Parts: sequence; C-alpha cells; structure tokens
Amino acid sequence: MALIQTAFIWVAYAVALGLVALIAAIFTYIYQTPRDRSALVSTVTIITLTSLLATVLLLPVDIALVSSTTSKLGAKKDWATPETVHQILLTLKIVYYALYSLDAILCLLVIPFTYFLYEEYDDVESEDGTQTFSKRFAGALKYTLIFVALVVILFLVGFFVPVARNRAGGHVDLDYFKRLLAENRGERALTFALGLLISLGTLLYILYTAAGFALLPISFIKSAPSISAPQLSETTATALEQNRERQRQIEGRNVGREGGIPAKDQRELEALVREERTLVRRERLAAEAQGEGKSFIVRAWTKVCAVFRPLKLIGGILLLVLSIIIWVSMLITGIDKAKNSICKEHCGYILGSINVFQPVNWVFVQASRVFPVDYVLMALLVLFFFSSSIAGIASIGVRFLWLKLFEIRKGHSSPQAMLVVTVMLTLIMLAINYSIAMMVAPQYATYGAQKFCSNAPKHPGEQPDCTNLPDLIKFCSELSKDHASKNVCTPSVVSTFLNRVTFNFPFFGALTFWAQFVFLGVFLIVFLLSLFRTPKLNLSELDEDAEADEEEGLLASTGRRFGATWQDIRGKAKKPSGGGGWTGNQG
Repeated sequence: MALIQTAFIWVAYAVALGLVALIAAIFTYIYQTPRDRSALVSTVTIITLTSLLATVLLLPVDIALVSSTTSKLGAKKDWATPETVHQILLTLKIVYYALYSLDAILCLLVIPFTYFLYEEYDDVESEDGTQTFSKRFAGALKYTLIFVALVVILFLVGFFVPVARNRAGGHVDLDYFKRLLAENRGERALTFALGLLISLGTLLYILYTAAGFALLPISFIKSAPSISAPQLSETTATALEQNRERQRQIEGRNVGREGGIPAKDQRELEALVREERTLVRRERLAAEAQGEGKSFIVRAWTKVCAVFRPLKLIGGILLLVLSIIIWVSMLITGIDKAKNSICKEHCGYILGSINVFQPVNWVFVQASRVFPVDYVLMALLVLFFFSSSIAGIASIGVRFLWLKLFEIRKGHSSPQAMLVVTVMLTLIMLAINYSIAMMVAPQYATYGAQKFCSNAPKHPGEQPDCTNLPDLIKFCSELSKDHASKNVCTPSVVSTFLNRVTFNFPFFGALTFWAQFVFLGVFLIVFLLSLFRTPKLNLSELDEDAEADEEEGLLASTGRRFGATWQDIRGKAKKPSGGGGWTGNQG
C-alpha cells in the first residue's frame, strides 16, 4: 500500500512536469519574435522554465510524502519505520539539490553562455565565411568565464563565511532548530548560495510579481476590445478610399502644370502616400484578425475566442478575488510572525504555530488530507504567481533604474530579451518558493496535515494511542517539546532548506521577511491605480507593430466594450450612424 501511494505521488509529479514543459514551450513561442527565432535560445528557455517550475511544484510532493507516514490518529503508520522515513527524506533531498543546482547552473552559466553565443553571430561575417562556429564558441566562452568566476567566488564565500553565533533568545535548544544548524562546510556553501539567490530574486519579486498580481486580473476584466476587427476593417477601408481620392484630386489639378507640382501639394501628397501605406497594413491586419486567407480551423478558433471572450470577465473577477485573499493571508502571516515569532530576527521570523485564522493555509491543510487535491491547488497557485510575474515584466519591461533595456511583448521579444527574462523568472521563482512556503501557507509547507498523539504510551517503545481521545491529537509544530511529536512529526524538506537559510544567515531571513510587506504595499498601490485607468486602443502602436512585424496580432490593446465581441462573433461591423472615418489616434 505504501509503495502504491508513493508511486502515485511521483506519477502525479511526472504528469505535472509534462504540463509545465508544455506551458514553458507555449510561453516561449508566443513571446519570441518570429523573425529572429533561435532554436538554441528557445531550447534553453524552455528547459530553464521547466526546471524552475518543477522546483516549486516539488513542494506538494514533499508534503504528500512526509504526511503519508502518519495516520489520522497522530501515530506513525506501521510501514513508516525510521529507515523508511530516512529513505524518503534522502530521495527528496537528492531531487531538491539536483533541481536547485540545475537552476543555478542554467541561470549563472548556461544562459549567459547562450546569450553571448547569440550576440557573437554576425550575418556579414557568416556569409563571407570569416566567422566559424568555433570562433563564436570561443568568444562566448571568454565572456562566460566572468560568470564562472562569480560562481566560484559565491561558493567560496559560502564555504568560509561563519554562521550566526549570537543567538540570545533564539531558542536553539529546541530539537527542530538544532537540526537546522549547518552540519558541514559544503552544505553551508549551498545554503549561502541559495540564500543569496533568493534575496536577489526577492528584489525582482517585490516589483514585477507584485505589479503583475494586480495587473493580471485587471487585464482579464478589461479584455474586450474597444473596437472589433470587422469595424476596424470597415473604417480603415473608408479612410483608405478617402486618402486615394484626395491623391487623385491633387494629381488631377496639377496635370500639365508648368514647373511641376507646387511644394505645398508635394508635401501633402507625400504625407498621403505614407498614410496610405499605414492604412494598407492596418487593413491587412484587420483581415488577418478575422481569419481571412486562413484555414477553416483558424477561422473557427477566432469565432470561438470571440464567443468565450465574456468569460474572461468572470475569470478576471475570480482572479482578483484570489489575489485579495492571498494578499490578506500574507498580511495575516506577516503580522503574526512579526509579533509572535519566538526568535524574531535571530532565525528569520520562524513561526511555531499560526495564532490567527489564515484562509489560504487552512484550505491547503484541509486539501492535503486527500492527495492530489492539494497538488492541483498548488499547481494553480504556482501558475498564478508565474503568470503574474510575466504580466509584471511585460508591463514594466526589463529596466535598469529608469532606462528600459528590453521590451517584453507577445511576438516582439528578441532572443536576448527572452534569455534575460528567463534569468529574472528563475530568481523570481526562487523568491516565490520562499513566499509560498513561509508566508502564503506556512503550516501546510512545513508539516502539511500531520498530527501527533500527545497521550503517553502504555509501555516504553509503543505508539501512543488516541483512539478514544481526539482532544489529545494536536497539529505538529516546530515549538512542540512533546516526545511523541519528535517521533511522529516529520518536517518537509523544502521548509528545512528555507529555514536553514534564514537560521544560519539571519540577514537573508530578515531581508526576505520584511520584503514581503513591500510586496503587499506595491500590490496595493498598483491595484488602486489600475482600477481608475481605462485601457485605450492606440492605433499608432498598432501601426508600429504592423511595420515591425507583419504577423503581429491586431487586438493586443484592449478596452471594455462588449459590442465589439458580438461583432467579432458575427463577422460583420455595426452600421455607423453617421459618416466619417478614422484619420488618427482614437481616444
């Protein structure tokens, strides 16, 4: 039975890996510009995103495996011998170390090398035959050595840096905290490196993820286009006809004129020609958005998207409610930790037990009793954080201070931008891993639904029996000094990793903890601002998109009129009540 349950848990994880790999591939395909697609860049991006999502999604597997060793009566199951439990924890540690190491190698070595290898490519030299692959490889390797040196320095610092010694009031006498002390220098180096990467990711997390947390639901709510593709096609055709008629008038009145066309008419004619090219591109894009010239499947998909577009409003409202619930839950946990943590800044504000009802944590603890319900919920939560991070990066862009280095947009992201964003997402996901485990669902992430029986056993060495004593069955806690708790409760591996970082290096713990309040503040500010901002259809941006990329989708910018949705479903524009066309940007 135990073998079947363990196999089922790992099979569920394998299925999740397949799904996240598909999500990573879709993200890469949608955002990378079609003109400059690179197989190497796409492969590295997909592998990296899959690895970092797999790292976070290992949490519910961790919880399920350690929770499966205890019964509902607060005792170890018969098969859960110390050797078996040790083997489960060892397997989880190996998988965690492998994934964390892979994330670090991809982020610090593979992606920089891929970036420099792509930058080394030169079209002219490649066509002339003066640039070979080995030359590009050597050039990229030369710049990557800088990152190799940084990795070596990072681990050397972690290898020799002393752990915190002054722990007055730190309660290190508790068994749980004794196990957190780094046992050897190698483990200390990995702990330090993980803490540093989480701290760097937290700085990105409080900006991009917090902003995306508010912007993603709002973008769903305001997702209906302010003008439909059929209506845009009709108004563009009208404007194009007026433009060409005006050109004919200018050319007609200057036929046979001595000295040629006057300078004034020449300037107007040149402006009309430029406007004509823009209108032709806009007309073509409107036709493509309606599926003209495409296969039946594409046209059918366009209609289906238009039919279900109103459901995005409902989905946006649900996501907004979820964002607010998570925000409230994080605020409750943050205040609880700041006030009731037994060791405060000495251990990164580890909270022994939740003192105030926390909705998200309660849902996960209850769901963890029936696997894979909690796994599905955790996967959805992780994807929500991940999507919010992407939305934040797309809205803000990749910036250094006030300078925008890269712009992230669907179908317009260069390979270099994709690699930089992948590094950012890797660091952000490490911070999200900390936030989910320590702030969003702390009790669930540490012990799941594990309980122990505090009734003294009848004979030494026997399991405690609470069959008729439900009041003596208690939730496992880091603060418990009960001997039965030590024998029954098994903390998750990920919570041990993260708590070891904050316990051995309190600076990282304090930084990541107080940064959560900054996250909450940024979310609140962006949320309030986005409520009073109405998206507008920017035709000049559409024209720039069309000129830069002929395959760019038309309806990226959105407004709030559902009449456009019905027109897209019917494929016909609403007849205008008056004349006139568009000659510039609309409101």
